[in-house]
Amino acid sequence: MSLSAPFDTAFVGSKEAAQAFVRKKAQRLLDVMVALWIFAGGIVLIEPSPYELMFVLVLPVAVMAGVGLYRSTLGLLAIILGFIPFALIAVFQVQFTPLTDALIFTLVTIFLLITSYFAANYVAEDTIRRMRLIMAAYTAIAVLLAIIGTLAYLRLMPGADLFLRYGRAKATFKDPNVFAPFLILPAMFALQRVLLLRGWPAIIAGGVYLVLFVGVFVSFSRAGWGHFAASSIITLVLVFVLEAGARDKVRIMMMSLVGAAMLVVALGGLLSIPAVYKLFETRFATQSYDTGETGRFGRQGYAFELALDHPRGLGPGEFRNLRIIEEPHNVYVSVLHNYGWGGGVLFYLLIGVTLWKGFTSILRPSPYRLLAIPLLATFSMLAAESLIIDSDHWRHLFLLIGLVWGVSSAIDNDPRTNVRREEALI
Repeated sequence: MSLSAPFDTAFVGSKEAAQAFVRKKAQRLLDVMVALWIFAGGIVLIEPSPYELMFVLVLPVAVMAGVGLYRSTLGLLAIILGFIPFALIAVFQVQFTPLTDALIFTLVTIFLLITSYFAANYVAEDTIRRMRLIMAAYTAIAVLLAIIGTLAYLRLMPGADLFLRYGRAKATFKDPNVFAPFLILPAMFALQRVLLLRGWPAIIAGGVYLVLFVGVFVSFSRAGWGHFAASSIITLVLVFVLEAGARDKVRIMMMSLVGAAMLVVALGGLLSIPAVYKLFETRFATQSYDTGETGRFGRQGYAFELALDHPRGLGPGEFRNLRIIEEPHNVYVSVLHNYGWGGGVLFYLLIGVTLWKGFTSILRPSPYRLLAIPLLATFSMLAAESLIIDSDHWRHLFLLIGLVWGVSSAIDNDPRTNVRREEALI
């Protein structure tokens, strides 16, 4: 017994040392993998997209790195687990859509919900550092795509048509109406830096904001324009009221006037191009597909009535095979068709609880309020935009949900009320 004890102790010690070594290496690799995963979120020309493929690689690394599962994110997990059976039941209600297509659609939704849960726990564990990593990767791809979209729209690059749809910038997305909202979260973080920093950091952030503004503009997405403007106003007001000191407030008011003037100049420069002005005028006019019984709002009413008659749902892709060939373009109606009443209610709950967590995150002083402000400003307007568009397969929607839950969890688990601004501002 005495002879084997040193051997057993040495064996256990070496095993623990090996596990610690593997975990440390996996943690470093995980950060790299997550950055690549977030960067890949802007490339969705094909499906499955690089975003999905990268996440499949991220998960096993996360397990080896020992990413924790937090009690404060259990509500999100409960919503996901409750959603799955209703969504799968709805798949088998399809009559015209191939069953495999409907199943793939629903599995993608479940997959994206899982990315939300991962993002929530990943951020909750090391909040400021990991949010900085995520937003660095997100900003990099957003700026790159905004530049590509703008150059393509102005016909200043080869193969421009690949990055356009109906003459509008879409970059590496399938639709301009998805491209524009994707750019807004990093724009709000850049705006916050402009408002609270000075010197070169503020100037660089201002440049990022301007590039993303132009990218949203050349998408000619009316919803994207409204989303960008409303999120900017919310960010400015919340920073002004909650985070700015007296001297900051004077500077913010002056910068807001200068910044607004610069945006007007940039807008005027774009509108001085005849082709830009013509498309701008067309997009601001009433569109034929918005009006009438089969227009956007007419078919939303019909779609809601149809949903009430089918508690188990119609199944993904079925609505376009009925009386009206276009989708309702309202995610709060579409989810009732795609996932049944149960799945739809849980989707509403997901959006509602995420909004509530976002609002409560900014109401209480914490080291993470500067993270919560741009998240809330973007997510609240994305939730509103979803009234006129189907967003239940937008990668960045589910990423935003996870980030809001992760930051909210960090606030719940950290008793501190503040940290140095330089540490929390990303």
